[in-house]
Amino acid sequence: MLIGSKVRDIREKKGLTLAQLAYEVGIEPKQLIRIELGQINTSLYQVFRITKALGIQMYEVFLFSCN
Repeated sequence: MLIGSKVRDIREKKGLTLAQLAYEVGIEPKQLIRIELGQINTSLYQVFRITKALGIQMYEVFLFSCN
């Protein structure tokens, strides 16, 4: 699972729309959707901002299942 997929999964579980999360992070929704789809890479700082807006610790988006 890519980091973007993990972000999308957590965002949806928290009931946030793409637009809501993008607003909280301070980026355009188009940029967030591209991050979620793995179409663009992003900086660790941007990942930090996304995880902060989601109310989770940054390491949580790096936890992947081996299955």
